[in-house]
Amino acid sequence: MNPSCPCPPAERTTESAPLPLAELQSALPAWTARLQADLTVSVRASAENVGHLEERIAERVREVARLALEEAAQAKADATPLRCPVCGQPLSRKKGGATRTFESRFGPITVCRPRAWCRRCHAWRCPADAALGLGDTSGYSPGVQEIAALSVSKLPVAEASAVIERLAGVKLPRATLDREARRQGLRAEAERTQLDTQMRTAQGRAQQVRELQLELPLEPFTLVMEVDAWNIRERDEHWGKSAELRAAGTEPDRWHWVYGATCFRLSQRAQTAAGRPVILSRGYVMTRGGIDALREQLFAEASRHGLGQAADVLVVADGAVWIWNLVDDRFPQARQRLDLFHAKQHLWAVAEALHGAGTPAAQAWLKPLLAQLEDGQALRLLDDLRLALAGLAAEPRAHLEREIGYFENHRERLDYRDGKARGEPLGSGAMESTCRQYQCRFKRPGQFWTQRGDEALLCLETFWRNGRWKHLFPHVGSFDPSRN
Repeated sequence: MNPSCPCPPAERTTESAPLPLAELQSALPAWTARLQADLTVSVRASAENVGHLEERIAERVREVARLALEEAAQAKADATPLRCPVCGQPLSRKKGGATRTFESRFGPITVCRPRAWCRRCHAWRCPADAALGLGDTSGYSPGVQEIAALSVSKLPVAEASAVIERLAGVKLPRATLDREARRQGLRAEAERTQLDTQMRTAQGRAQQVRELQLELPLEPFTLVMEVDAWNIRERDEHWGKSAELRAAGTEPDRWHWVYGATCFRLSQRAQTAAGRPVILSRGYVMTRGGIDALREQLFAEASRHGLGQAADVLVVADGAVWIWNLVDDRFPQARQRLDLFHAKQHLWAVAEALHGAGTPAAQAWLKPLLAQLEDGQALRLLDDLRLALAGLAAEPRAHLEREIGYFENHRERLDYRDGKARGEPLGSGAMESTCRQYQCRFKRPGQFWTQRGDEALLCLETFWRNGRWKHLFPHVGSFDPSRN
C-alpha cells in the first residue's frame, strides 16, 4: 500500500475520529460492479447452486477485506507510540519507515513503520510490529498464526496445508506451516509455565472456573482426578541406525511415555438422555515432560477447578505404582480408588490361569469373586483367593500369589460399593477416553515426533481443550471451545 514509505505522522488517527479508509471507499464502486457481474453469471448458470454463489462472494469479499485490513493496519501502525515493546521506555533516533509485508487471512498486506533505538535494551525496535501482533520473526498475521496452530494440532501438516488453502484461502507450504505451528507451541509452553506459576499466588484466583471466581455459595463438593499415561513414538539421534544398534546388543528405544490427567467436580458429572455419563466441565493435563512435570501441572489445573475449596478429593487410576506415589506426594489428602475395570482384568487373569481362557469353569469360578469386588468386600475376596492356592502346581500358584499381592497392595482402594452409593466414578474411563482422543492425532500411521515437537503440540491441544486459547490469541475474545 505504501511502496515508497516515508511513514505518515504517528498522530494521524485518534480515538474520536472515524477511520477514513479512503482507499477502500474509492475501490468500492468497482468492487460492487465486479461482484454483481459474478453473481449474475452464477444465477443464470443452470449447473451452479448456492455453493457456487458462496465461492464467488467469498472470493470478492477477500479482495475488499484485504484492502480494508491493510488500511486499518497502517493506521494502527501510524498511531503506535514510539515506546520500546520490551521495556516500555521512550525510543530515540527514529529512522524513516521500512515496509513489511505479511500474509493475512485475506491475502498479503504491506505496512510502513518506523524503527527507533532503545537506550535501555541497546537494540533497534519497531513498536508497530508488537502492536500489530506480528512478533519478532513471524511473517503472518495473528489470524494466520492461529490457523496454523489450531490446524496442525488437529491434523498432520500435509493435510492441514491442503485444508487451510481450501477453507481459508491461505497458502501455507508444509515446511512453513510446520515451523509456525511449532513456534506457537513453544509460545504455549512459555504461557503455560507462567499461568501455572501464578496459580501458586493470589493472582491464580483469576484463573479459577467461573463458579469459584464469583464466590457463589456452593454445596460441599468432591473434586475428582483421574491419571494415566500412553506411549508416543519419537525420532532421536540414532534414527535410521536400528540395525547397527541391535548388532551391538542395544534395542532401540523409540517409544516414550506421555503423562496425562483430568479433573472435575463431581457435580459436573451428568448423563445424556440415553444414560451415557458425560462431564460438563473439566480440566486437562498432558505432557511429555515426565512425572515431575505432570505433578506440577496437575496441581495447578486442580487448583483452577477447586482443589483448595473441595470438601473431598478423589483420585481414580489404574494400578501403576508411579501414579500412587505422585498422589501420596502432591495430594496426600485425597481418597484413592483403583479403576474397577483394571481390577476385574486381574481377576480374569487368575481365572484363565487356573481354568483356561474363556472356559465355563473360569466363568463359574470368577462370578462370585466379581460380586465381592463390586460389593467392596476386599477382605473376603483376599481370603477366597488365598484358599484357591491349596493344591496348585508351581506355575499357577506363583501367578495367583502375584495377583493376591496386587489386591493386597490396593486393598484400601477397592471401595466400589461406597463409591457407587455416592454417585462417584468407579473407573477412570474419562481419562482413558482422553488419552485415546490425543492418540488419534499423535499415533496416526507414519507419525514420528521429537520430544520438543510433541510437547509443543500437546500444549497447544491442551490449551484448546481447557478453554485458554485466548491466552495465546487474544483476538478470539470470549470464544471458549470447551463450552461448545
